[in-house]
Amino acid sequence: MVDYTVPENQVRLIIGDTNAADPDFDDDQIRGFLTIARGSVLRAAADALDAIATDEALLSKKIQTQDRASDGPAVADALRKHATALRKRADDEEAAEDDDPFFTAFAIGGEGRAEGEEHRL
Repeated sequence: MVDYTVPENQVRLIIGDTNAADPDFDDDQIRGFLTIARGSVLRAAADALDAIATDEALLSKKIQTQDRASDGPAVADALRKHATALRKRADDEEAAEDDDPFFTAFAIGGEGRAEGEEHRL
């Protein structure tokens, strides 16, 4: 059973690299994407998808025969759009985290009671 709480496996899950017998990327490559993305699983997955898209665009061409068709550039474009969506999601999540205050301010003055006066609810 694969542990999807591990960042490397989370990246694999997002990009669809789940065939353990024939992975698209080895563990070092996935860790490399995570390092480049400073630990962000979503950004690492986006970078991995961009790498797949680049390979697809370089290796596959738009080919059509009588009974088969292959459109490498369209596949590459779809992968890049997915990568863009992942980066936007990462941006949104990071912005939401930034909205949480680091500290909370509170009034020190109190309600006007004299020092040492007992407070009862």
